[in-house]
Amino acid sequence: MKQPTPLVLAAVSVLALVLASPALAQDSAPPTADIPVAAPAAPAAPDAPAATPEAPQPATAAPAPAAQAAPEPAAPAPVTATAPDAAAPAAPSAPAAADNAAPAAPAATPAKPKVAKKPVPAGPSYAASTPIKIPATPWSSMPTFDAGSLDRLNGLSQYYAQIARNGGFPAAPPVGLSAGATGSAVLALRQRLVMEKDLPEAERDNPKWDARLTTAVSRFQQRYGLQSTGKIDERTRTQMALSVQHRLIQIGHNMERVGARFIDFNRRYVVVNIPSAQVEAIENGEVARRYIAVVGRPQNPSPEVDATISAINFNPTWTVPQSIIKKEIGPHMVRDPSYLSRQRMSVIDGSGRTVDPKSIDWSSGKAANYTIRQAYGAGNSLGQLRIQMPNSDSVYMHDTPSKRLFGSVDRFFSHGCVRVQGVNDLAAWLLGSGWDARRVGQEIATGARKDQAIPDRVPVHWVYMTAYVTPDGTAHFRPDVYNLDFGSASRIADAQVVNPY
Repeated sequence: MKQPTPLVLAAVSVLALVLASPALAQDSAPPTADIPVAAPAAPAAPDAPAATPEAPQPATAAPAPAAQAAPEPAAPAPVTATAPDAAAPAAPSAPAAADNAAPAAPAATPAKPKVAKKPVPAGPSYAASTPIKIPATPWSSMPTFDAGSLDRLNGLSQYYAQIARNGGFPAAPPVGLSAGATGSAVLALRQRLVMEKDLPEAERDNPKWDARLTTAVSRFQQRYGLQSTGKIDERTRTQMALSVQHRLIQIGHNMERVGARFIDFNRRYVVVNIPSAQVEAIENGEVARRYIAVVGRPQNPSPEVDATISAINFNPTWTVPQSIIKKEIGPHMVRDPSYLSRQRMSVIDGSGRTVDPKSIDWSSGKAANYTIRQAYGAGNSLGQLRIQMPNSDSVYMHDTPSKRLFGSVDRFFSHGCVRVQGVNDLAAWLLGSGWDARRVGQEIATGARKDQAIPDRVPVHWVYMTAYVTPDGTAHFRPDVYNLDFGSASRIADAQVVNPY
């Protein structure tokens, strides 16, 4: 059994000390000691896509989601600039691999995290007092997950433990508090934002809500993956109502998960942070591309995976997973015998012969003895492109015909695979020299089923990080949608599964 790393053990020790101290309620008084101010960065909200097949995307820019800019806390050692995230909780599921996929292979053998090959510029630290920085853009080039992730989480844990020892966060502000407000609720809000480095210490004692306070609230919302409204809405208050003790437990669980990943971070790699519903293409330690994603719903969570991207499948067919045949296709066929033909799906027996769907008793369990395959082209559940990444969970990244879901705040609708907005651009980045989103679109337009190998295979890491600190020292938090941190974590009440595939 793999032994816990020293940093994970340190986090447990810090948490034990905190739990031994008096209760850390959300309404406790703010800390009296001065707390260093660092600078956060900005996450991104989803954008609303069209319902038609995805057009080629520019080969350079990251998706432009709803406004989000973030504040920045840092770890106990110098760090660098932060990467923002799109708002949302996530829920995974493990769908079966698409046609023509290479046999599911175990993820590439990971090695212990290595020190970054190039020096990272020193940034604000939780251990040292520094002036707050305001990021110039909501899109930072700092990755969510890299070789320094565990060290920075350890620093965040120590910083929040100090807040806990000083009495915890002040009471959460009321919903509706916004520009124009004045009084004790505004003062309490300022104290909270100073503690988490969204507002300079010098602005702690102003009882009036001014433009700088609106900016600070927006930064808090961006760091927490919320819509950047600049006022206290229901979701913002919910996050502010959670105690420091809650955050320390959350940070500790993330340290355990990160400490269990033994990864040699290559020059080029891809990260999917499931709770953020976001994909990052990282090159030479910086985010070269960032994309909004749709990930698994809570009933079908996307798994944590370390694999290698080996090919791009143009115009893929889709082989329906057995679990979907049993739970969804069978009941559909009982109600509507024309369902498979309308979905351009064929039934294949063990000998590879096509079978008439009418000859099958769909109310029995016998349907699972057949293979159901959806033809490539318009309406295919994988869209027009699939990123092949052989792994034991048979999950992958792909296009989708349901592009409108990228515009949702909570993007947890899949059966476990990851749908990528701007997937043509990501495919071009993976394929390398000579490729751009336009050329990818031209390949798709031929209508031909084709697999294009990746010249230099690219590692991909699906991670479940509900707390992380980017290299510039900005702390970010996301909801525990899969209940991996807290067994009774909140669910997404309004999530509607529009397209289950």
